[in-house]
Amino acid sequence: MILPIYLYGSQVLRAVAQEDDLSDREAVVKLIGDMVETMHHADGCGLAAPQVGVSKRILVVDGNDLTDRFPELKGFHREMVNPRFTFESEETSSYEEGCLSIPNIDAEISRPARIRVHYLNTDFEEVEEDFEGFAARMIQHEMDHLDGILFVDHASPIRRKMLSGKLMGITKGNVRTRYRVKTDKK
Repeated sequence: MILPIYLYGSQVLRAVAQEDDLSDREAVVKLIGDMVETMHHADGCGLAAPQVGVSKRILVVDGNDLTDRFPELKGFHREMVNPRFTFESEETSSYEEGCLSIPNIDAEISRPARIRVHYLNTDFEEVEEDFEGFAARMIQHEMDHLDGILFVDHASPIRRKMLSGKLMGITKGNVRTRYRVKTDKK
């Protein structure tokens, strides 16, 4: 089922998501399936549960549509339950990021170039995996959502000031998207 994506200004995007207690594994698998469908419908490459109004530590990423720019993402798709970083490199890389919850806005963001993440997969098996390049960026962006952090929070002060009017417009619902959206005001 395609879910509405919550927009900038929605409280759920600023809350720290709780770990899923795994008491209803079927519900977790269904939510992940709905998130993947929603992400693909919106032409996104990642989605965190808070973006669909669920304050749980669950994320999905899929780099298959980005292989023209990042060939190494061929076959890259992850679904993570209760992920946490176990390593972040001191080396960083910068890239223009955008977000389905903040449509039509981008900013250059610096992030660690390499990470290691411990998570549960959809079979609820523990996995610890290393990521680098754009895959690492995608996961870090979505993990930020789990902590109530948005990519614009990492932007330079001058860029944030330049974006403030557009962000206020999104908060008021003054934005057009091709996908279903929701705010606290709708």
